[in-house]
Amino acid sequence: MLHTILLVDDEEGIRKILGLSLKDLGYTVYTAASGEEGIEMFNKYEPEIVLTDIKMPGLSGLDLLDRFKFQAPDTEVIMITGHGDMDLAIQSIKRSATDFITKPINEDALEIALNRAHERIEMRRQLSQYTCDLERLVDEQATQLVEQERQLAALQIAEGFADGLRTIVSHIDGGTSTFNQLPCFVSVHNAQSEIISANPIFTERIGPSVGKPSWWAYKNSTEKRPDSSPVERVLLSGDAQSSQEFITDKNGSKLPVQVNAVPILDNDGTIELVLELAADMTEVQSMQEELRITRHRYQQLFEESPCYISVQNKDLQIIANNRRFREDFGSSLGKSCHQLYAHRDTPCTRCPVMKTFEDGKTHQYETVITTRNGEQRNVLIWTAPICDVEGNIAEVMEMSTDITQLRALQDRLSTLGLLLGSTAHGIKGLLTALDGGIYRLGTGIKMDKPERVLDSFNDLSHLIDRLRKMVLDILHYAKERSLNWEVILLPNFVREIESIIRPKAESKGVTFNCITPEDGTLEADYGGLSSALVNILENAVESCEASRSTAEYCVEFVVCTDGKTVDFTITDNGSGMSQETREKLFTLFFSSKGPAGTGIGLFVANQTVQQHGGTISVSSEKGEGSTFSIRLHAELPEHLKKELSDTTS
Repeated sequence: MLHTILLVDDEEGIRKILGLSLKDLGYTVYTAASGEEGIEMFNKYEPEIVLTDIKMPGLSGLDLLDRFKFQAPDTEVIMITGHGDMDLAIQSIKRSATDFITKPINEDALEIALNRAHERIEMRRQLSQYTCDLERLVDEQATQLVEQERQLAALQIAEGFADGLRTIVSHIDGGTSTFNQLPCFVSVHNAQSEIISANPIFTERIGPSVGKPSWWAYKNSTEKRPDSSPVERVLLSGDAQSSQEFITDKNGSKLPVQVNAVPILDNDGTIELVLELAADMTEVQSMQEELRITRHRYQQLFEESPCYISVQNKDLQIIANNRRFREDFGSSLGKSCHQLYAHRDTPCTRCPVMKTFEDGKTHQYETVITTRNGEQRNVLIWTAPICDVEGNIAEVMEMSTDITQLRALQDRLSTLGLLLGSTAHGIKGLLTALDGGIYRLGTGIKMDKPERVLDSFNDLSHLIDRLRKMVLDILHYAKERSLNWEVILLPNFVREIESIIRPKAESKGVTFNCITPEDGTLEADYGGLSSALVNILENAVESCEASRSTAEYCVEFVVCTDGKTVDFTITDNGSGMSQETREKLFTLFFSSKGPAGTGIGLFVANQTVQQHGGTISVSSEKGEGSTFSIRLHAELPEHLKKELSDTTS
């Protein structure tokens, strides 16, 4: 019997040599160079045995051990350790690892560990087989016993019915009174398919029936047919009959009934009588219809709810969803919400569904998700347990309400408050500087020193310009302000940005390359666009610094124009971004820097570019750097100029 093995080790030499040894032993071997790749191979091939190095960059062997044992508890995991890793090896045994072997790997020790894994696999297989055989034997014996008891009880009942009905037939009037209390239609038929007795309910609702043919109540006809009623079928087959029929009452209405007809045998085993019991199913059918309507209403409520609704099992797989969910995320059955919402393979660290499975309580969680069309939505998630008949949590329902507009309003107000607070100190400093400048201007006039007066005037002009820009920034958040556009000389504009970024990049050991066009103009808000580009460039420099490696890092700023459009391209070889981070990059208050970031800069940069009628796009992969591409019209679009003109007027 062939066995599959997954070998996970970051050293290529060990993978090759150990892989060849395992193949010589008759195994099908799959290899992975990292813990992340090991998880992907494990999910794809489902190996019986895993050999993993205990120390690896990224996910360690202990992380893989916990993941594999949680996902497939029967998997045998053998740890590969160095001589200095014995504490970790002992921890792995406590976490249910099968065995551990030390480097350099001894073939005898490897075979012993593999044999031990096979012994455990075979022991589980035999135990499972023994359990199945035992359950099968118990079921067979129990079935036989139940069948024997059922046959004995049926024989006793049949004998009792036969004796009782013989008495009923010999005393018709007294026999009828025997069935007075039964809430169903009861009738006794002879071997010639004639009704010889019926209870009062039968007579009251269907009509006098003694002497009528057995099919009389069903077909309301005197025409005899071999299978016209259950009684005829009993007489033909000799077996009891059970079926759903319609009978006609004395008013001509059709009544749905559940009919059971049983033969009564004489001492020779010949059918002497047939007992027929028919229960009125009108109320039952009415209840079934009400149940069907109720189910339909709940299904409509589920389908037409204005929020996203999904039902997930314990593997966090979606097994049901509503129409709104399918519209925004497509076919999702069998997938997990973190794959659909965040485009990643691991659950959220605060997953409310997992918490509900753990404690059986409802949980709340707020996050930003991305639809299949790339649209971002702020959602408030609620979870609720769904229990089986025994009260165990079988599934969890997740309801997500779109609060994007609410958050946009709150973010607007929060941003305004934040900016007012953060700029208050700046304004205070500018006012102090203005006081000093005015004092110097006054003393220069009083002392008749033109140089002092001119110097003070220049300082005051610069301070007033800074104060004006700061007030405009506040207005930018308080309400959408108009662009203060002008014709900008591109070479001068780019060189000024370069003079701001280059010192910061060099101070952090990052090379800064700037490619400037020889000529060209751009119609734009000088201060707003400059601030947006500087913010993106500073983020690029910080991304390189955050990589914390000995590699040489570089940020490149390329500006080119064809006279119609101007392209700004900012490229770095820093830490890069995941898909989830890229999708949330321009969301207000979202920051990949943790507490070090405010989550405002890129949001403002994106708004500035859009206000100019331009576009901004990002391409990036984790660990491979990022590229920001910004395209603006060289001349401000006419509709924007018209809007600005209308606003001014």
